[in-house]
Amino acid sequence: MGTSSEEGPQKKDQENQARDFQNFSQALDNFAAPQAREILTGVELPKIKSEVILIVDDTPDNLLVLFSYLEDKGYKILLAEDAESALQIAQTQAPDLILLDVLMPEIDGFETCRRLKAKPTTREIPVIFLTALSETVNKVQGFKLGGVDYITKPSEQEEVLARIQTHLNLRKMRHTLATQNQELQQALNFEALVRRITDKLRDSLEEKQILETATQELAEILDLSSCQIELYDSKQIIATITYEHTLTLPQCQGVSRKIGDFPELYQQLLQKSPIQLVEKVPQFNPQEIQVTRLACPIFDDRGIIGNLWGLRPPTEVFTALEIKLMQQVASQCAIAIRQARLYEASNQQVKELGQLNQLKDDFLKTISHELKAPMSSIQLATQTMENLLATKKNPQKSPTFKRVLKIFHESCERQKQLVDDLLTLCYLDAKAKTIQPELIDLNLWIPDLAQVYLNCAQNQQQQLILDLAEEELRVLADAMMLERIVREFLHNACKYTPAERTITVQTKANESEISLCVINTGVEITSEEQKLIFNQFYRIPNNDPWKYGGTGLGLTLVKKLAKMLEATVDVTSENEQTTFCLRFPKCFSE
Repeated sequence: MGTSSEEGPQKKDQENQARDFQNFSQALDNFAAPQAREILTGVELPKIKSEVILIVDDTPDNLLVLFSYLEDKGYKILLAEDAESALQIAQTQAPDLILLDVLMPEIDGFETCRRLKAKPTTREIPVIFLTALSETVNKVQGFKLGGVDYITKPSEQEEVLARIQTHLNLRKMRHTLATQNQELQQALNFEALVRRITDKLRDSLEEKQILETATQELAEILDLSSCQIELYDSKQIIATITYEHTLTLPQCQGVSRKIGDFPELYQQLLQKSPIQLVEKVPQFNPQEIQVTRLACPIFDDRGIIGNLWGLRPPTEVFTALEIKLMQQVASQCAIAIRQARLYEASNQQVKELGQLNQLKDDFLKTISHELKAPMSSIQLATQTMENLLATKKNPQKSPTFKRVLKIFHESCERQKQLVDDLLTLCYLDAKAKTIQPELIDLNLWIPDLAQVYLNCAQNQQQQLILDLAEEELRVLADAMMLERIVREFLHNACKYTPAERTITVQTKANESEISLCVINTGVEITSEEQKLIFNQFYRIPNNDPWKYGGTGLGLTLVKKLAKMLEATVDVTSENEQTTFCLRFPKCFSE
């Protein structure tokens, strides 16, 4: 009976221990279960992570003792009674340290350690072997397999705690050192990348190639979903994505947005400060794709050109090192873009100078011909006149005499007109021309001037029409300058208008201006020629049906004279009709 009474409490204690161990195991299972990951829309505060220790021992009493003690010290404890369970928990939970019993059934601690060190995911976890004082083990073998220490059972709890803390601190130090080495290597890689991008950008003087190189290199090295460069317009009102390199996101190249619609965003960017944010990109709707965006301003000492954008999934952020890299590339982009634009402007100037030189060469050839032609006619007429005087008794009655006299008059007039044009151009360029303004009634003044060209139009089978306003139109102008302008209009109209077509001189007025226009049909000037037609020495390359020729000075003089009269001159040409107009503001016409 006594023996039975003693066995009863002992059996009850064993049952309580088994129940307690089952409760611990259940708690452990709940702890070891995968945790749900919560994605926060706001800023997630850093969480203090308790270090996790896996205890592997086939003796439940040993597990319970260490579990209670280490949990009280703030550690999270995982328990395993055999090697298979230990390997599975280590693989899924990645503890910070493992206390591993050496002598276990089936798979001992040494084999378990070997398997742990064979897998990349568990290789770096420090393993401390647990061994009983009475057990004979080959400690050297344990160290060769990757163990970091031995603890003899039974042991002082403070000793166990001290050894655990030592090896956890060593692990932290190794992890910190590895992280620092990784960051240092990344910094060196980024520095090399900046040098490579800089070399590529400086090797190119084409803006498009510069943008393409920068976005592609950054997208690849930083593993971006998209890299974009947006440029501002001259007034910094519109920002346009000029180029992008996209791997997974929809294309946005060419998309523009008004800076005023995003004041907080662009206020910081225009102050040359980078910005990182998570937002829905408007261009991606209706997908409503959300991304992490980093923008670094592209600027130099002359001002801001645009922004360099990097896009990533919303769960990924840019590190300080990556932001620095983006800023350095943005700075190099600014230098390269300025160089490319300067090169383009220089090329345009060289091209324009080449065109101007060509025009001057053509002008010199033309003016030489124009000066030589009337002199040749005068010389020939002189010889003819000498022959008439030598052979005819009454040469003035000869038809040849009249033709020669006409040649004299026409050649002298042509020579005089050419010299006048050249002198007038010189005077106007030197701003030495004196203006003598007077009130001129256009409706009374034009018919007398047009009469000179009426015979010319009739001889060329053209029709000259006067379409004058009914009301009196008076302008304040220099009469000689105004006559020179209108004569040039009429001369060109007669020169280029085909037979059977009309030339119209028209006057009209509206609330702001009085205009005098010469309209001729049957001819059209291209838009490219309209841009050049008032340039010095420029001549329309169209056929001249009446073989008038010309120096290319007439319309240049017209524009300069109009400016001196505080008027404007313009040309329109479409549907086989060309119109030259001289416009006087009403405030200067009365």
